[in-house]
Amino acid sequence: MLTLSRLIDDNKCYETVRQLRWPHGVCCVDCESASVTKRGKHETHPARQRYVCGDCGRQFDDLTDSLFAGRHQPLRTWIACLYLMGLNLSNQQIAQELSLHKDDVHQMTSELRQAVADKRPEVQLSGTVEFDEVYVTAGHKGQPEQVKKRP
Repeated sequence: MLTLSRLIDDNKCYETVRQLRWPHGVCCVDCESASVTKRGKHETHPARQRYVCGDCGRQFDDLTDSLFAGRHQPLRTWIACLYLMGLNLSNQQIAQELSLHKDDVHQMTSELRQAVADKRPEVQLSGTVEFDEVYVTAGHKGQPEQVKKRP
């Protein structure tokens, strides 16, 4: 059966990860040094580049310390899942399109959503900020003794 994840090229997926992760060039995942040299390709994933830091000596690859590191599903499946999420497909539709179990897709989409939320910058308000007052209810219809916890 032909699925979307089989049509996606591994080389393009890894190149996309590199561009998004290091827009100004590859840097060390530990010390953030730009003194990094390539150290061959990964044994099982020929599109996955390995590196070594010239300053701290740390060895890493394209996926080290990322959401995609150490995952069972290949990178192209994660990228396809992310794309389908952007199309606002349900988890069941994504599972069907990628030929995966719905529980696996649920786990993947949850982790992708959380990663996007974690990367979102904190909202900084500036200028004049207006807000309405907040009304805090004292209890159920003004009777706080009815909502007290009983032993």
